[in-house]
Amino acid sequence: MSHLFNPITLGKLHLENRIVIAPMCQYSAEQGRATAWHRIHLGHLALSGAGLLIIEAAAVEAQGRITPQDLGIWNDDTEQALADVLKDVRSYSAMPIGIQLAHAGRKASTDVPWRGGGFLQPEQGGWQTSAPSALPFNESDGTPQALTLARIEEIKQAFIDAAIRADRLGLDLIEVHAAHGYLLHQFLSPLANKRDDQYGGSLENRMRLTLEVFREVRRVTPADKPVGVRISATDWVEGGWDIAQSIALSQALGKEGCSYIHVSSGGLSPAQQIAVGPNYQVPFAAAIKDAVDIPVIAVGLITDAEQAETLLANQQADMVALARGMLYDPRWPWHAAAKLGEKVRAPEQYWRSEPHEVKGLFKS
Repeated sequence: MSHLFNPITLGKLHLENRIVIAPMCQYSAEQGRATAWHRIHLGHLALSGAGLLIIEAAAVEAQGRITPQDLGIWNDDTEQALADVLKDVRSYSAMPIGIQLAHAGRKASTDVPWRGGGFLQPEQGGWQTSAPSALPFNESDGTPQALTLARIEEIKQAFIDAAIRADRLGLDLIEVHAAHGYLLHQFLSPLANKRDDQYGGSLENRMRLTLEVFREVRRVTPADKPVGVRISATDWVEGGWDIAQSIALSQALGKEGCSYIHVSSGGLSPAQQIAVGPNYQVPFAAAIKDAVDIPVIAVGLITDAEQAETLLANQQADMVALARGMLYDPRWPWHAAAKLGEKVRAPEQYWRSEPHEVKGLFKS
């Protein structure tokens, strides 16, 4: 059996293969509520044959949205809207589904990407943002309010409440978002965190909130349900968050019972200089995998089956995640299975599509 289609277990969650559909913001919610777009989007991805589908970043409070159109999971209305979508998706797919819990911090209150993604002032439908320190992401953005200790406690409670809702929805996995320049990453990075209290300064202090949030989410989530964390392994800026600090965080998370580390990079500073290319983030995943005893997910311009198979065979990661590549080719796992001589799960309605040259590709 190929490495890519070798099953893996996260906690007690069995995955049929090591292909993960990474969280991808759709900016198509209404006041945080999932819409018909999510039913279509998640529905067709759930028929792809991947081992795991992680729903896009869901804001744990309204102020934590990136855009006014972000998905949310902060009240009964947002929970019920997502429940309605999941009911339909699950009617036709047994694929495990997780969710990413997030807070955008100083990167909140922006327009959707296809309208430029610029900062929204209150009169444009935006809101006052918050962050570890009163430092905006871009100079043209509004200045965020430095979070008080009381507000930090409120946000921690918001993560707890969101995790309880996610479990109530029957989601199979929870991922805490500490990457891409959003709030928890802002606390981690010395470029965004200039605090002089217990949440700033030393690496131990800067890691504190991420570890506290993870610990609380893990506490309120059933022991057999995986809880993982997505991190940016580096800011790609000198003097910022880097791989050595990421290893320290990953080791600390492992000791707290983290089920996996999902390794991305960047997003914290407009000054980032990223050397983009195939597998460009895989070395970060490999370095973390060498230092921890929990599964590691690699992501970043992994576009073909042989590429994914090779990095798994070389033990650079335990799973691979695709985001934009899955949007471009929603049947990527089918095509990967065909290339590697494997079988993949597909809905009965599509069995007749099996190409003549790969008879036996689909399994029920």
